[in-house]
Amino acid sequence: MSTAGQLDRAVTDPVGLITDLVAGVEKELGAETIRAVGTAVAGGRAKSRQLAKALVLRPAVLTDGRSPAPRAIGDLLIELRKAGASAVAPPVCAECGKKLRTLQRKGQDWYCGVCGQETVECTACGNVRRVGFRDRKGLPRCKMCPDIDDRDPVTVVHGLIATIAPGADRDVVAEALRRTAPHRPHYRQRVVWALEENPRLLTGEGYLAPHRAILKFVDLLHEAGVAGIARPACPRCHRVVRIDKPLDGQRVCRNCIAKSRIEECVRCGARRELATRDNQGQPLCPNCLITDPANLETCIVCGKSRMVSSRTADGPICPNCRPLPILLCSICGHTAPCTLSKLTGLPRCGGCRQRQARCTVCGRLRGIHSGTADAPVCGPCTTPDAELWRPCPSCGQAERLHAPGPCPRCTLKRRLHELLADDTGSIPSKLQSLHDALASAERAATAMSWLSKGIVATVLSDLGSGRRPLTHEALDELPEGKVIEHIRSVLVATEVLPKRDEQMVRLERHVKDLVTSHATAEGRKNLHRYATWHLLRRLRRRSRGKEVTHSQLQDARQHLRAAVYLLDWLEEQNLDLSTCRQADLESWMTSDAVRLRREAGHFVRWALAQKITRDLSFPAERWNGPSQPMDNEARWDTARHLLHDDTLKPEDRLAGLLLLLYAQWPAAISRLTVDHIEETDGTVRIRLGAVPVVLPAPVAELALRQAEIRRSHAALGQTHSTWLFPGGQPGRPISAWAMGERLRKLGIRLAEARSTALFQLATELPAAVLARTLGIDITVAVKWQRAAGDWAAYAAEVTRRTSPLIQEPGVPT
Repeated sequence: MSTAGQLDRAVTDPVGLITDLVAGVEKELGAETIRAVGTAVAGGRAKSRQLAKALVLRPAVLTDGRSPAPRAIGDLLIELRKAGASAVAPPVCAECGKKLRTLQRKGQDWYCGVCGQETVECTACGNVRRVGFRDRKGLPRCKMCPDIDDRDPVTVVHGLIATIAPGADRDVVAEALRRTAPHRPHYRQRVVWALEENPRLLTGEGYLAPHRAILKFVDLLHEAGVAGIARPACPRCHRVVRIDKPLDGQRVCRNCIAKSRIEECVRCGARRELATRDNQGQPLCPNCLITDPANLETCIVCGKSRMVSSRTADGPICPNCRPLPILLCSICGHTAPCTLSKLTGLPRCGGCRQRQARCTVCGRLRGIHSGTADAPVCGPCTTPDAELWRPCPSCGQAERLHAPGPCPRCTLKRRLHELLADDTGSIPSKLQSLHDALASAERAATAMSWLSKGIVATVLSDLGSGRRPLTHEALDELPEGKVIEHIRSVLVATEVLPKRDEQMVRLERHVKDLVTSHATAEGRKNLHRYATWHLLRRLRRRSRGKEVTHSQLQDARQHLRAAVYLLDWLEEQNLDLSTCRQADLESWMTSDAVRLRREAGHFVRWALAQKITRDLSFPAERWNGPSQPMDNEARWDTARHLLHDDTLKPEDRLAGLLLLLYAQWPAAISRLTVDHIEETDGTVRIRLGAVPVVLPAPVAELALRQAEIRRSHAALGQTHSTWLFPGGQPGRPISAWAMGERLRKLGIRLAEARSTALFQLATELPAAVLARTLGIDITVAVKWQRAAGDWAAYAAEVTRRTSPLIQEPGVPT
């Protein structure tokens, strides 16, 4: 497989790729042992992908054990050696070359215990020694010169908390401080120092914590029910989740860390996680990496300059010349490098070896071994009498069983019964649909892997036994995270729980946490009024009974946080809204501390309307048309590329064309259903607004094809969904952010492309027609019409011309 193919596989099947790469070097260990070690080391999805990509870009680390490399590579080498690997090299010290059994790192390099010691000049005694700890100012000290602070840490911290919650129990505070760092008293002292510097770390500003121990301390106090203590939200996505990753002086969640690694490739313009940087330090995506001249070598077979796939004693070999025979695949009919099947003896290409499909004989989802691409046949149906297949002792189906016991499907059913059964040994009727959906999952191994996650098994067991009520409120009591969100989506998709607007629930929870964590009673009162009776009520009115979108949620959060920033600044100046004057407001507007200035203007104008303050002026910024240049030619070039490039995915092509031709935001595209597409008398229309739009033939073919072949990425709890672009959660569409990322990978600049499309359409259609056909508000359409030109002459010209892309029924062409 080529490097580009391996990089793609690192995203879709990272653990399988790690197993194959290690198995190519290590012959002593079996594939199952390597997979078990790789799964244990790789951990979560992001880490496993990073580990797989690192091995693809530098596979020699398996045999030389040398850094620079990620920490996960060193952990993998150590665990493989413990499992009995002999060909895999252990990690070695970057300075002395000593073989390591444990790792110490400086950047991307590994060092032994001697070479890795940090030796600097002690601030107290001046001797050059190993750093024992750091003082209150962060300066290094040796172990012989401790920074003595005779105060009792519990007394100091309890005094700080008492100003927030006067009734706080000292014993509760002491236990939380002890559990923060049970074996490191100096860490507890650093927590005390940090809280003295900034007590707001306890009331919602924990994202500014200099140490992770502070976040743990806040969580322990919050769990103990100490009043006034608020868990901090991620400063980027504003979710109240675990935030222990440092980024630009703040603590953020792991999702925002992953998004921060996304940059624009200097060559193709796509926004992706980088593969490397060129000689000038410019970012390169994986696709451009394989075309970088620095990574190309001359193949000894074809003589072309390409990325090297393998090396022989004579020299490098490119992917097209790898030592596999080029044959006609017996399944798909394509001429490609093939291997001979052990069952049939016929050639089978790499794609058919890895693909799973529903067997046309037995109807089960299995690997393809014979037949054709349209009529695949699985292994047991190809050679039923082969010794490779053994009947399952439970269901009797022929399976390739690697160990004694039932097949994966029967194992899954038994595990589900263990989790969902009540005290009588039967599954409650409310959970029967969940049991049936999971038991019939296409990939039993995927369902078993999901159930093996500790919190999933615990939650399902509690629901089945009745220890936890089967309600949304009971799930809300669990810690927030992706796993709980997916459990909820599976329960909703299988109709175990009713549907609810999750974005609105998140916003209401965020409002509650933010309001209760504010320092002053007057500020909490004003924030509650602003959030409840203005932001939330306006959002419910605008959504008109539909689910709130992620962009609407973010917009409301930004407005609320802007109000918090302004009130915090007024409190620091010993002011409030009633005593603030125009000079004070302008002083904040021009200070370095100003944040979310435009959103804060909404709060000030609301306070004026509610007569909370007076004699203040905060004018709104009027939109005077697009500020970016309109590159209509580039827009049409991209549209033509999407129309004619069959190598791109149909869903990406259709989504890109809806943005480029009809100015639809990713949030609107992601919420389209198959009911929005209408076909009558050979004419295909799509309903983006009140009036359906006639689609040109090439776009119509893509729309009909997507409606026919759409498939959810959710592996569990799948139900028949009407979403045109299904997402990763069962019964849910693709998220607006994920849709935007897919369009960015196509090289589309979302804001510029939509502005250009809307500007061009506004020059060809009046505001009323634009609003009805595109589904935008009439006031927005009027503003774009004014920016694009006057439509006074439209009535005289309507009989002579019509937009080639948008045509209302009844309007003559």
